[in-house]
Amino acid sequence: MPSPAPVPGSPPPPPAGTARTPWWRTGWARVGFVLAVPVLGVLNAFLGFLMLVLALVLLWWGNVWRKRWKATATVAAVILFGAILPPAPRDRTSDTVAEADEKARNAGGPGDSSAPAPRTKPKVAPKVPDYRGMRLDEARKKARTDGFTVGDHNASDHDDAIWMRSNWTVCFQRTGTSSSSSRTIDFGAVPTDAPCPERDGEAIPWPPMPDLVGATWKAAQKKLVALGVRPDRTYADTAYANDQLPDEGEYDKWQVCTHDPARKEPITDSTWVTLWLSAPDNDCPAGAGRDNGSAELPDRDDDGDPDYHDPFPGDRNRNSTFPDGLSGSSGGSSESSSGSSGGGGWGGCRSRWC
Repeated sequence: MPSPAPVPGSPPPPPAGTARTPWWRTGWARVGFVLAVPVLGVLNAFLGFLMLVLALVLLWWGNVWRKRWKATATVAAVILFGAILPPAPRDRTSDTVAEADEKARNAGGPGDSSAPAPRTKPKVAPKVPDYRGMRLDEARKKARTDGFTVGDHNASDHDDAIWMRSNWTVCFQRTGTSSSSSRTIDFGAVPTDAPCPERDGEAIPWPPMPDLVGATWKAAQKKLVALGVRPDRTYADTAYANDQLPDEGEYDKWQVCTHDPARKEPITDSTWVTLWLSAPDNDCPAGAGRDNGSAELPDRDDDGDPDYHDPFPGDRNRNSTFPDGLSGSSGGSSESSSGSSGGGGWGGCRSRWC
């Protein structure tokens, strides 16, 4: 009986007298294993899967077929196994829901699909209160009540620590979430008398000193108060060394000759302002601003009382303070001289703080 023709790509039959190849390693056996994959898969999917694994092992282990034949046989085995797999089971849940809707529509019940389905409201993050402008200690207390973990820092370009939070004002606030998922808020604050910077961490925009030369004391004070300078931080002095300010309220019309800080210098919360004044009857000294308080007004009798103010400009023994004569003087020149050297009517104090 003639022997069967060899499978293409399989080795020629061994010559007589040599050891025979095991049947399961022959080309026909490998083809048979591939064809057995769908047969067993129809009976049981697990058996079909085991046969697929066995067929793949035999196709690639010790097989002298060309690589493209191995690959073709592998793809064929996988396709045959996939073809006999049962379809995926249908989702009975959707069928049940559809049947329930159909029954509800027929009965006119609440399952009627024509009725709009209720919308689920999205979760909205709680609105963060605005604490800006509040005193820092009050803002911290309120934020803790609102459920925040609170921190604070100096909002200016300085790294100064915050002391006495009651003297600081909130300019900025930044919210976040901690590692423990708690809400946090960090306040950027500046001293209460300071303006807020444009951005957190920038310099405080202190107002510049205006030019007050020529303005009256009363007008100058109003301008300074508008810039945040408290009235008790404004100091008045005379522009002339031998002049003296009258009682408070009586030099409102005296004019400013010079001032410190100078024009355009920043006015901070710790600035003290000094205004050197001259009476309306007098012009400002030529060296105002350079030699403050060193120039003197004319005083013909040299009694310490400038002529514009002295009711007795030619009498050394009488001035505005002692119109009846200096105490203890008899009108003599020596006594007048000693009386004058004793201080005269104006004394040594020239400012409103005397």
